[in-house]
Amino acid sequence: MRLSSSAFADGGAVPRRYSCDGEDISPPIAWTDAPKDTRSFVLLCDDPDAPAGTWHHWAAYDLGRGETSLAEGASRADGTRFKEAINDFQKPGYGGPCPPRRHGPHHYHFRLLALSVDRLSLGSNPTCRAVEREARRHLIAEAVLVGIYER
Repeated sequence: MRLSSSAFADGGAVPRRYSCDGEDISPPIAWTDAPKDTRSFVLLCDDPDAPAGTWHHWAAYDLGRGETSLAEGASRADGTRFKEAINDFQKPGYGGPCPPRRHGPHHYHFRLLALSVDRLSLGSNPTCRAVEREARRHLIAEAVLVGIYER
């Protein structure tokens, strides 16, 4: 399984527009080669370089097995085809890169999880951590795309 973005290359810089310094919208993300037995997907974004430990920026879940991409700004789009968790900014949806100033480059890990279930069993308003924990119980495959952002 492969994960990519038309906005930045793996290991490349995340453009400002997808950060708290810009429009703070989710970047376009696409994937290919999902396992045949995939029934749904989860897309996560986190920053393991955050000073207090991993910071969770996004968890989009219950993406249907036929999905192969999310358009730019999908997190804020009306009528989304998926659910979103509460991020570490204490808001639902995507919260872009926003590392402390002069803290050096941070690595933002976009991770796509292919799952063996159609839907995750979660209560209302789960956190990104809760989504990942439940998703890992049904994991078939995982793909990672890393973007770098520095302030």
